[in-house]
Amino acid sequence: MKLLSKALFSVTLILSLVVPAQASNIAEKNKKIAQAIAQTMKTFQVPGVAVAIVKNNKVVMSKGFGVVEHGKSAKVTADTLFGIASNTKAMTAALLAGLVDEGKLTWKTKVIDIIPEFQMPDAYVTREFTITDLLAHNSGLGLGAGDLMIWPHTSLTNADILKGLKYLPEVSSFRSEFAYDNLMYIIAGEVITRVTGQPWSEVIQERIFTPLGMNKTRATFSLIEKQNKNVARAHVPLDKKLNVVGGNFLEKFSSAGSVASSVNDMSLWLQAQLNQGAYGAKTDDKSPRLFSAEQSRTMWKAQTLLSVSDYATQQDKTHFSAYGLGWFMKDYHGVKLIHHSGGILGMVSKVVLVPEENLAMVILTNQQSGAAFNAIYLQILNEYLELPEKDWTAYYHAKQQKSVAKEQKRLEKAADTVNKNSAHSLALRDYAHTYVDNWYGDIDITFKNNKLHMQFGNTVALKGTLEHYQHNTFIVRWHDRTLEADAFVNFNLNEEGGINYATMKAVSRATDFSFDFHDLTLRPKNK
Repeated sequence: MKLLSKALFSVTLILSLVVPAQASNIAEKNKKIAQAIAQTMKTFQVPGVAVAIVKNNKVVMSKGFGVVEHGKSAKVTADTLFGIASNTKAMTAALLAGLVDEGKLTWKTKVIDIIPEFQMPDAYVTREFTITDLLAHNSGLGLGAGDLMIWPHTSLTNADILKGLKYLPEVSSFRSEFAYDNLMYIIAGEVITRVTGQPWSEVIQERIFTPLGMNKTRATFSLIEKQNKNVARAHVPLDKKLNVVGGNFLEKFSSAGSVASSVNDMSLWLQAQLNQGAYGAKTDDKSPRLFSAEQSRTMWKAQTLLSVSDYATQQDKTHFSAYGLGWFMKDYHGVKLIHHSGGILGMVSKVVLVPEENLAMVILTNQQSGAAFNAIYLQILNEYLELPEKDWTAYYHAKQQKSVAKEQKRLEKAADTVNKNSAHSLALRDYAHTYVDNWYGDIDITFKNNKLHMQFGNTVALKGTLEHYQHNTFIVRWHDRTLEADAFVNFNLNEEGGINYATMKAVSRATDFSFDFHDLTLRPKNK
């Protein structure tokens, strides 16, 4: 007994020394991370950030930095709500995984068996399209195809999206290439609605938010109680000044990106992910589950491969990159990362899981700097994976400056080739028509005060003035400058000198891909 007592005393003594040492180690890591966050916010002009880190089933950081709105005093806290945008996609995938567990569908279920009116541009693709295909970004459509049906905020419905889908241009063979696609996740939400008989917003509340105790999280911004003032405002920097933008503009993204959450709530989601769907005080075989371990493995399985640059291999030790179901994945310095970012006008976020290290993090910001959240999450990985020190803020700042300078040089070079003496073929008023695109709908070009004006029929925010560029090409300058999405409008004339059709293309390559103007073919409606 004395020997046993001595052994127990030794173990107790060792544990009493190890636990404080571990706590001290985490505190030191978090101190460095907080310093890096402050520097990142200053460098990239980000008013507010919230971060949560989960390690070994414990929340080791959940903290707000900065302010909810630039120029005001309200501080960001761990309960401040941000738009998580496309980090919603993993939740939609999780809902489908739960339905698979219940036998209500399978990953190979054909979409047309649930939504008979679903129709892709190709009949074979329509017939073969499965639930997995909705989530894997390999439909054959282009990057962000059809996003103008949902962004900026439109009057179109899910029914309109289903009608317009078949008119979108195919850019690759079915299941052959990766191209990020929001519309497919909206259709995935429609699948959930039809299988359960409930709106997606109610299903996600009942099956994810309520069980996990994500009490402040809402499926859309419009569901946030008016008395809740702890909601981040979105910001867009223009000419070094921050502009507050948006409101509930995430609504139409629904199952593709409309959730508003906090890092306190998201930490509960992170723990459930690390525990392969299990949640509660104890995570064992008897724990309640959002989905089974089998479905967790399915969602983290590579479905669509992405290319890996030589630079990524050399610098990050990355050899593979892929998309699963609601998640990106890659290897990074010897560990597998399960990750996703979210972005909308004025607000971006990042979620990263490192399952083999039992580590996860979420970064929410109220400015649209992807460089900022990248610098923060990589700094966290540096500390918790004990990688060589690197100033990620400086790295991304230099990278951003180089990118901006390169695009500016390209635009200046393009401007030098413009024939400034060229004239448009028709009188300005003759370009004024109501135009129609098969998947988007009506777009009005009107003539007033000797100028042409454009208004997208289903999108109030897309309102601007056309300036002559050269020949029969104009540039539409949107009145809302925070959109940063000015576009060329090129009129194609027929043999009689009338307008056959018009096409559009973003002027800057930095324009968000959801402004998929290049997929439009505008034909005068009266023809």
